[in-house]
Amino acid sequence: MAEKRDYYEVLGVGKDASGEDIKKAYRKLARQYHPDVNKAADAEDKFKEVKEAYDVLSDDGKRATYDRYGHVDPNQGMGGAGGADFGGFGDIFDMFFGGGGRQRDPNAPQRGKDLQYTMTIEFKEAVFGKETEVTIPREESCDTCHGTGAKPGTSPKVCSTCHGTGQQEVVQNTPFGRIANRRVCQTCRGTGKIIVDKCGTCHGDGRVRKQRRIKVNIPAGVDDGQQIRISGEGEGGRNGGPAGDLYIVLRVKSHEYFDREGDDIYLEVPITFAQAALGDEIEVPTLTERVKMKIPAGTQTGKYFRLKGKGVPKLRGIGNGDQHVKVTVVTPTNLTEEQKELLRQFGGLSSSTPANNEEHHESIFERMKKAFRGE
Repeated sequence: MAEKRDYYEVLGVGKDASGEDIKKAYRKLARQYHPDVNKAADAEDKFKEVKEAYDVLSDDGKRATYDRYGHVDPNQGMGGAGGADFGGFGDIFDMFFGGGGRQRDPNAPQRGKDLQYTMTIEFKEAVFGKETEVTIPREESCDTCHGTGAKPGTSPKVCSTCHGTGQQEVVQNTPFGRIANRRVCQTCRGTGKIIVDKCGTCHGDGRVRKQRRIKVNIPAGVDDGQQIRISGEGEGGRNGGPAGDLYIVLRVKSHEYFDREGDDIYLEVPITFAQAALGDEIEVPTLTERVKMKIPAGTQTGKYFRLKGKGVPKLRGIGNGDQHVKVTVVTPTNLTEEQKELLRQFGGLSSSTPANNEEHHESIFERMKKAFRGE
């Protein structure tokens, strides 16, 4: 086991050093060797050594015992080399890292804020995609002062209170010693600068609000609630920092006949009693065309048929979803007396059985025919 170094040697002070000299030496070395700052392989061991030396020499009683007995006294209470930890450095962290975190340079480049815009599109626009434009209100760098906030021909001054750091140091006396904390400078509000002659356009802010038209490419297959990210189209950054991003949130309108679940399309189609009983081949509208679909004899109302690949283009894949067609058997209307008699015989019904009025179902047929003929 290596022999311990003299504590005064560790801190680089003489044996007649005052308490303030010891504290200054400790702060300097603690900052130099702290593992969060120094990535050298031996930095942690040196940091512990410095901490141990300070724990002893900063305490009058422990220092007196150390001066008399050195490292050999078992009762000196300094905790040993392994007893040092990373807690209890309020003064160091607050002094150098702003209360445990690194001090932010107010003049460093800062990324602009992200923006969100909600766009409503038609059902088929979501299915097939489209290119469009949107107008976004956002903050951008002032063209008059180029973001400085100062009147053209002048420059901001360094804040005399914080000397450009954007933070003020507040020292407090506590039972554990003097603790240094940092807070946002009240004079410059954390910017580190004072603008004497403000820009007449942005009034010293360095940014102005503008309406910007942005092209948006909506890919085929998007769905309600999905987002499109447009890089660099958010608010402008500060001090030369990059702009934020723009997120377009999509709201998709419903369709009169088609329903969508993921990449699949659902459609309800009415058929006649005769088509259901005897079978038939009917035309069914899809997203792109009309296709023929066979109805087997004896089809029951509510049965689903699948048209493979006739759904929505897959947004993150190859191919399309499917279309599911639900058939609904509609009671016949406007029957002749002969037809009615045949149905009575078929169903074993009496002539007094009333026939249902199905004008509503007839209107569904007519509306769908007109819609898919483009009338």
